[in-house]
Amino acid sequence: MIFRLSTLFFLFFFFLYGFNSAEAQIIVCDSCEISSIKAAVEAATPKDTILIKAGTYKENSIIIDKPLTLLGENLPTLDGENKGDIIQIFADDVTVDGLKLINVGSSYTEDFAAIRVSRAKNFVIQNLELRKIFFGIYLEKSREGIVRNNKIMGDAVSEHNSGNGIQLWYSKKIEITNNSIQKVRDGIYLEFADDCKITKNLSKDNLRYGLHFMFSNDDVYNDNIFENNGAGVAVMFSKRIHMKRNKFQYNWGTAAYGLLLKEINDAEIANNTFEENTTGINVEGSNRINYTGNTFKNNGWAVKVKGACYNNVFINNNFLYNSFDVSYNARLNDNKFYQNFWSEYTGYDLDEDGFGDVPYRPVKLFSYIVNRTPETIILMRSLFVDIIDFSEKVSPVFTPDNLLDEAPLMKKYSW
Repeated sequence: MIFRLSTLFFLFFFFLYGFNSAEAQIIVCDSCEISSIKAAVEAATPKDTILIKAGTYKENSIIIDKPLTLLGENLPTLDGENKGDIIQIFADDVTVDGLKLINVGSSYTEDFAAIRVSRAKNFVIQNLELRKIFFGIYLEKSREGIVRNNKIMGDAVSEHNSGNGIQLWYSKKIEITNNSIQKVRDGIYLEFADDCKITKNLSKDNLRYGLHFMFSNDDVYNDNIFENNGAGVAVMFSKRIHMKRNKFQYNWGTAAYGLLLKEINDAEIANNTFEENTTGINVEGSNRINYTGNTFKNNGWAVKVKGACYNNVFINNNFLYNSFDVSYNARLNDNKFYQNFWSEYTGYDLDEDGFGDVPYRPVKLFSYIVNRTPETIILMRSLFVDIIDFSEKVSPVFTPDNLLDEAPLMKKYSW
């Protein structure tokens, strides 16, 4: 009897309080009891879902300060009317899914964004379409969040009045995956952002960089495409970076490159493709980097090495039909080139072990001259160039005499 009474009391309290504390769904539409997203957020209790029906909602500065899910049905439009941020998140465990956000305010003093996440964690920003933006998705002092499957399309004309597609500032353990970002200032920008994963994104046609990050350590960048951006991808002042299976392509211009490395240490750059860039990789002040299995094809310069680069290894890379494979601005070399394939290699393999019997010198005297006097590039295809390159190959005077590949591959490397 006592057991039965205790069971009845348990069931009574469960039905009284359990159902009342269950997560609820609030529906927002023009004809619903609640027709404003702001009003729905204010009325919601933690962990509720706000279902936003198709339509246009002219709202901005929607502040989310409790765990909630904003779920769009048939891509409803939030029109910020150019007044500032549209959605501001200041709470943990928030999900924003399936919305179209347009008309973010612009400013010379504030970084207005379609979605701003501040001092939050465990958030998910997904399946959004952002247009007519200043900044797209802006994360500051946040961690352990996901930004995925978003389409960001800006209309940037000049750098001074445009923002970035996805920006991280002082954030950690963020996953950015499968986003499409076009026509903004920098596609993806990270500053003081550690332990992040940037994968399977398309960043193209941006004014400045497809990807730009500084002071960000232990990050992974895999399977991305960076195409036709103003200056390519810039990586600066960071440690322990892993960049694999990315495509850096069609970044042309007097100051353009596929990838710029400046003050980078202890990194892995593997199985990437650098195709039709002014410079494939422009590297300066970077040490202990392993370049493995990369393909450099139809670039102006495949690799341009400037000062203070030590203990770097280039192994099993393909250098195909570049105007210059490797360029140095000094005679000193502390880097190793070994078992790479060079399309201009004309040596032989008598023992048929797959490696050339004659070492290959990838640095041409003419590349050294062009570095010092760019105007000489007009002599590129002349007989004069062939003569000076041959003379330097026989007896190196201006180029590093120890920079050579002792065992060049006879066939292209495939991974």
